[in-house]
Amino acid sequence: MQPLPRRQEQVLQATVRHYVDTTEPVGSKTLVQRFGLEASPATIRSAMGALEQRGLLTQPHTSAGRIPSPLGYRHYVNCLLPAPGAAVSQLQRELMGLSLQWAAFDDLLLHLARRLADLTGLLSLITRPQQQSSTLQALRLVPSGDRLLVFLVEDAAAAASLNLRLPAAAAAELAPLERWLCEQLSRGQLDWSGLPPQLQRSGGLVRQGLSSHAQARSSSNSGAVAMGLGGLLRQPEFERSDSLRPLLQLVEEAPQSLLESEQAQQPERLGVWIGSEHPNPALHHCAVVQAPYSTGSGAQGQVALIGPMRMAYSTARAAVQAVASSLERLLS
Repeated sequence: MQPLPRRQEQVLQATVRHYVDTTEPVGSKTLVQRFGLEASPATIRSAMGALEQRGLLTQPHTSAGRIPSPLGYRHYVNCLLPAPGAAVSQLQRELMGLSLQWAAFDDLLLHLARRLADLTGLLSLITRPQQQSSTLQALRLVPSGDRLLVFLVEDAAAAASLNLRLPAAAAAELAPLERWLCEQLSRGQLDWSGLPPQLQRSGGLVRQGLSSHAQARSSSNSGAVAMGLGGLLRQPEFERSDSLRPLLQLVEEAPQSLLESEQAQQPERLGVWIGSEHPNPALHHCAVVQAPYSTGSGAQGQVALIGPMRMAYSTARAAVQAVASSLERLLS
């Protein structure tokens, strides 16, 4: 972004801080008194006028003070963001003490989402990690009466098993089928088109079981954990329910669509989307602060805070990054 004169930087930073704290438009005299700016109200008023001409401040009503515009928030986030406060340092210390041994994974996500919401007063959203492709590395076929147990090794830290009904006519095919499957996996994937004709009965059974397992895993891992709706409702920007309805529908029905990973490929936004920058129209009245996290198997998820454009961006950004880093540490 185009650099600003030092005086205009001070005024923009002070205006954002005042509006975040009070939700009230501010005038030059208040900025001088509250922030101790070393200039007269007339000089500050001139700087505010220059910022308004640049589109960084706006005047909501005639004779009212100024408030930041979406472009003003963008300049603030990119160029003027202060260091996060002590609350984020406390959060980081808490996160270092977390371990997956004390809770199930979903319990951990709930705890982290609640902590983010409590810290910021915003809506927190953590998507479950999604595997981009199958990571099946090995399998074993073990017959047990009229059942077939299929043991799956999906990566170094994950295993699963299937319990399938085994037709008596297919039992004799299991040993050669297992050899064929292991040979396929050693090449990097299962190419079912090359399944020998004499293994079609047992191979079809295992193929159907693997397909059902993949669908069930995808369904259980989809979605997101969301906390802090009450805090969002208390924000004056969302007093009218119709302004929140599209966002709430997405959180309930398709949370993954709010935080698509492709959005993280835009480094100029620093993980922050303000208003209409976001591709989803449901978020055009909001700001989104997000950071990705990855598991040791390569699955990816997102941590985010959603709230009004008037938010404490420094705290929100540092908190989201801290939680994403903690998840990466725990899941690697």
